[in-house]
Amino acid sequence: MTYGFVMDVPAPIEAYEAMHAEIVSRITEPIEGLLFHVSRPTGRGFQILEVWDSKEQFERYDAEIVQPVLADMSGGRPTGEPSVEEFEPRGLIVPAAQVFV
Repeated sequence: MTYGFVMDVPAPIEAYEAMHAEIVSRITEPIEGLLFHVSRPTGRGFQILEVWDSKEQFERYDAEIVQPVLADMSGGRPTGEPSVEEFEPRGLIVPAAQVFV
């Protein structure tokens, strides 16, 4: 089942930009299952919206890529706790990527 989430992170957008750049530098092949990713600054930090083929694919990517990058960049120090809202996507169309869900 297609899986999506919106994550609100209480950290500066510069933290997202640095982490995003580090993740991109570590990726050597397409991310299996990722259909859509976008972020934006908010009044309290930044927000990420992602849509995946499945929650399991997201969890594997998070465990293998995101969490190690976060640990490296935070030096093991805890950061502000993000809030996450999961959802079941409907009507996703990404024409350039030929994704129609």
